[in-house]
Amino acid sequence: MQTTFIAAKVTLSLAFLLYASWRDYKTREVSNRVWAFYAPTALFLSLSELLLYEPSKLPLFGLSFGVTAALAIILFYSGGFGGADSKALMCIALALPFSTETLFTPIFTSGVSPLSQNLFPLTIFTNSVLFAAASGIYMILRNLIQRVATGKKLFEGTLTNESLGKKILVMITGYKIPIAKLKEKWHIYPMEDIDDNNENPLKRKLAVVPRDEGRNEIVERLSTAVDTGKISDRVWATPGLPMLIFVTMGLIAALLFGDLVWILVSFILG
Repeated sequence: MQTTFIAAKVTLSLAFLLYASWRDYKTREVSNRVWAFYAPTALFLSLSELLLYEPSKLPLFGLSFGVTAALAIILFYSGGFGGADSKALMCIALALPFSTETLFTPIFTSGVSPLSQNLFPLTIFTNSVLFAAASGIYMILRNLIQRVATGKKLFEGTLTNESLGKKILVMITGYKIPIAKLKEKWHIYPMEDIDDNNENPLKRKLAVVPRDEGRNEIVERLSTAVDTGKISDRVWATPGLPMLIFVTMGLIAALLFGDLVWILVSFILG
């Protein structure tokens, strides 16, 4: 019967996370009602399971949730996670605090790690970070292909004076698109701005952490500069792919394969 509780919690988590990921992708907003339903239901199922079958694990349940909640809060206040991402991670900790091996045996035995067995939500988190990093590799390849195909420099004008670190961050999180597309696609954020103080050449600067605040004003400044011929038509931007998608992928990978980071480390170390 315990596997029935685990199956119910996995189904619950996948259902809520898939819906939240879809809403985040389409609108960049996830209603708090999602977490208001997910969290108490997950807590009820986990407490029922542990009280019936493994009451000795209740302190470990509290530890797993506490560590995950602390990480989620730190990531939120440091800007690494959005509010929905942090709430999703905490809800996962309520639903799936421990390994689901009794229901899902990872395809690779090396995927079973101490972290996945005792702090399963952190395995989901590290898996999601790995997927997010993989998207960075895609971005770099896309930018390099564009550089070769067009023969144009990736960084023009005063952008060449920006630090190497900023350029790398921009290259792994964004790409260059026509200003018209940036104006049309509200969920794409500019990764550069201008200081139009009648300077010649026009001073351009990179924005490695794009935000909702001031987005439209930045787009208008860039558009005006393009219309007046002060900068080229293509500017740096990022689609800002929601982290919730990576968290959902991290959960699915944890169920099927286990701890991906542990698998990679085991493979490298032989």
